[in-house]
Amino acid sequence: MNSPSRTARPDFRVATVADVPALVLLVDSAYRGESSRAGWTTEADLLSGRRTNAENVTAELEKRESHMIVMEVEDEIVACCQVEHRGEYAYFGMFAVRPTLQGGGFGRAVLAEAERFARDTWGVGEMRMTVISAREELLAWYVRRGYTRTGEMIPFPYDDETVGMPNRDDLEMELLVKKLG
Repeated sequence: MNSPSRTARPDFRVATVADVPALVLLVDSAYRGESSRAGWTTEADLLSGRRTNAENVTAELEKRESHMIVMEVEDEIVACCQVEHRGEYAYFGMFAVRPTLQGGGFGRAVLAEAERFARDTWGVGEMRMTVISAREELLAWYVRRGYTRTGEMIPFPYDDETVGMPNRDDLEMELLVKKLG
């Protein structure tokens, strides 16, 4: 993997099945293992194992109301997210930026594109997401982007091996919400 320039103009598009291997590699590298420690979004101390796999990403791509949005710079996928239409709102997930490019504005750009996509494609007025409540720095990042911490906690899916193997028994997810204007 080369390191694209932080100053190159990014392009956005909806992912295809051909992108699945690159997306799995990107998402895992942003959250798990030693490679994730090059960025600030690592969950390596909270969870081990894989963050996703080809089956999960393919399943998201095959859902009628779900899309994976990719950001390419110099023809390389450097960031992605999943956006799913859920009636009155859209759900934001599987967000990843290449660890060596984190802190360069790519995450803000992907989040803004996901919000624009949800608003313009589905006409929804709200974006929701869940974030591990122990990730205070990440929660603060979303708050700076206009998301509200609801205080609503969702149990962590300890019985779902596809999200990784928890290293702690006190994990839970917090619901965040943003009105899209």
